[in-house]
Amino acid sequence: MLDHPPVLTPPKAITVAGSDSGAGAGIQADLKTFAALGVYGTSALTAVTAQNTRGVFAVAEVPEEIIVAQIDLLMEDIGADAGKTGMLSSPTIIEVVADRLDAWGVSKLVVDPVMVAKSGDRLLQLNAEDALKSFLLPIAHVVTPNIPEAEVLVGRRITSDGEARDAARAIAEMGCAYVVVKGGHRDGDPVDLVYDGSTFVELPSERIYTSNTHGTGCTFSAAIAAYLAGGAETLDAIVQAKTFITDALRHSYAIGSGHSPVNHFYETTGALSSLPGKER
Repeated sequence: MLDHPPVLTPPKAITVAGSDSGAGAGIQADLKTFAALGVYGTSALTAVTAQNTRGVFAVAEVPEEIIVAQIDLLMEDIGADAGKTGMLSSPTIIEVVADRLDAWGVSKLVVDPVMVAKSGDRLLQLNAEDALKSFLLPIAHVVTPNIPEAEVLVGRRITSDGEARDAARAIAEMGCAYVVVKGGHRDGDPVDLVYDGSTFVELPSERIYTSNTHGTGCTFSAAIAAYLAGGAETLDAIVQAKTFITDALRHSYAIGSGHSPVNHFYETTGALSSLPGKER
């Protein structure tokens, strides 16, 4: 009888978010990111969107009882070493998701406070902002707002480094352990600001000039969750995730005629050159 080497179980992460039919953001981007980083990903769908690279044209929310069932069934069978949330469009969806993730002890939770799609279409109902702050941020380990999202969370404009630091402090006071105020919406090279409740760390990087930016926020937050699931310390997970999204932008390619997605599998897409079909 042959001896077989032991099968190693990979790290596991759960994403609770909406579906992007164009596969550039949302659940699809999260699962691509998990797979690219060697993490087994599971998903609980909160909404189905009809969209492509040009925009979001229809949204159908998943009933709360189905969202709860997805999370409970996944966690009781597969479990998760880390998790992340994306599009949670309504107050009730936010409340039930926060309740179940907290009940299952998902302590390494990355919250991407998705509010507006890259196309400008709103994905978070206006009356859901308070629920986000009241129910989800208090159980988050890392929160990853961009500048417009941070402005909504704190209720004021952010136009300077000092104002970004003040916003990070205010968001941390809502209960999360780490805040990453992303700098991509500001002029110059993007500098992400990380705050752990006492110390600030600036993470600079070069700006990648491309229109293939669909799903950047989803991918960055999913990458943080993936590295946390693999056992990385929080700041290291954030740093590695920033490197991952920067490289995914650098090696992106155009799909569709609008905002194309980043390239989650940039380390393996060299194999495409050997496939028949259109010139790449």
